[in-house]
Amino acid sequence: CQRPMSNCLMPDLLENLRNIVGAPYVLTAALTDLSAYANDQRRKYYGKPLAVVKPGSPEEVAAIVKLCAQTRTPIVPQAGNTSLCGASVPDGSGTQLILNVSRLNTVREMDVLNNTMTVEAGCILQNLQQAADAVDRLFPVSLGAEGSCQIGGNLSTNAGGVNVLRYGNTREMVLGLEVVLPSGEIWHGLRGLRKDNTGYDLKQLFVGAEGTLGIITAATLKLFPKPKAVQVAFTGLNTTRDVLQFLTHMKSTMGERLTAFEMISAFGIDLVEKQMGHRSPLSQRYPWQVLLEMADSSHAQVLATEMEEALGSAMEAGLILDAAIAKNETESGKLWALRENITEAQAREGRNIKHDVSIPISKIADFVDVADAALEAAYPGVRPVNFGHVGDGNLHYNVAHPEGKFTEAEWMAQWDTVNDIVHGVVRQFNGSISAEHGIGQLKREEIKHYKSALELQMMRLVKDAFDPLGIMNPGKVL
Repeated sequence: CQRPMSNCLMPDLLENLRNIVGAPYVLTAALTDLSAYANDQRRKYYGKPLAVVKPGSPEEVAAIVKLCAQTRTPIVPQAGNTSLCGASVPDGSGTQLILNVSRLNTVREMDVLNNTMTVEAGCILQNLQQAADAVDRLFPVSLGAEGSCQIGGNLSTNAGGVNVLRYGNTREMVLGLEVVLPSGEIWHGLRGLRKDNTGYDLKQLFVGAEGTLGIITAATLKLFPKPKAVQVAFTGLNTTRDVLQFLTHMKSTMGERLTAFEMISAFGIDLVEKQMGHRSPLSQRYPWQVLLEMADSSHAQVLATEMEEALGSAMEAGLILDAAIAKNETESGKLWALRENITEAQAREGRNIKHDVSIPISKIADFVDVADAALEAAYPGVRPVNFGHVGDGNLHYNVAHPEGKFTEAEWMAQWDTVNDIVHGVVRQFNGSISAEHGIGQLKREEIKHYKSALELQMMRLVKDAFDPLGIMNPGKVL
């Protein structure tokens, strides 16, 4: 047989998979629609899986991986399939097996005194936030897809979100991991230790590796004291340089109590108002808006007073032009809706070319000026949708087509050209082309232009050491 071994042995492989996990948890196109597993969130990648298998324990994951190693069957690890770079979907060959971890959804332990929780990879992020809240603790990872994304995917992509400014990326939450290696062995590395200086920090190899080195099945994660007071404000500003000076002002006056600082362009607000029906609380439209959140263990009125004073001094200094402060949780939710609905508003307006970049904070204003000008020169009337976690240097610099000049298909055909322009400016300012979304297959070729030959060689050495057969999420990252 000259076909891939997995095709030659497919009937036996599927039967063996059914023996491992049970027939209801081996899905094939002949039995059901697999599009929810095979296609990515951005409608850019449409895969064709050999099958979808849903193990119910780490031991079942290990047995599946051993079987795939024996048959040389490629594995695509998948959690909530909310990847924005095509990392969690297979190619179109029909030879790659999706291993979906959604059945691994148990919170194994809540250690309140140690401020940790041990959870399985298929737990939905929002459920973990709620589990922490139930024991008066905070799990701070928070992002737009939190109602459907799963912690295994968050770990595999080193997800960011709105609270990175204070708490760091998902990587910073990890104290220990349980991982099924490409050999089928289980590494039991679940430790709730904040100090463990016993050699290489192996767990960090798997965080951000996008399933190319192994399959995360569980993690021990940090918890934090639950804030007693939270204050949210929405402000209008004139320039990106004002935004950066305002950030400096708020960090110096509020310190680590500043948990989120989200910049939104006027066009981003226009889209949310037009497509989602949400309304800005400000009296007029400003070129830039900042949504900021403060949290503390102090009394709510104390925090509110200090925030009002900080905003007042910022206005006196001419850094902000207007501000609205939420009076209660309902109003806070409405302010956050202006930020959280930008992605959906863009989708309703029409597909756009997305970028997830990070820039040194001090250079963000220069980046925006240069990138906007370069795009306008190439596509007069182009509409950048610029928003993001400017407090940690992460911009979602998305580009909508000039009105009336491109069909959606024609604009998507400009993807590579627009990428070259935007990422060229990123490189000019020594930034990164992936801040929190990962590489997947979307940026696999492009990272060759942004990493040195030595960096790529070291990454390949690590990949070859862990996965010598090359079966673990092939074609992603490298």
